[in-house]
Amino acid sequence: MKICELCAAQSKKTHNGKPHEDLMEMDAPRIFGGKPPRGFTEQDYKCLSCESRFTWSTSRTDLAWTLWRR
Repeated sequence: MKICELCAAQSKKTHNGKPHEDLMEMDAPRIFGGKPPRGFTEQDYKCLSCESRFTWSTSRTDLAWTLWRR
């Protein structure tokens, strides 16, 4: 199955980009500690329409929204 248009646009959003309306949070957020400002958070999401999976990260060195292949 191909990804939906909303997920295609989601993969291009920045760290400030909010999840689209069909993305559902999976599990609890993962918090990685470190000396400020090096700590960051990751959250996994799954699309209810096309079942694509994303990881959102606040890390400066990661992509904001990572689309994982199914």
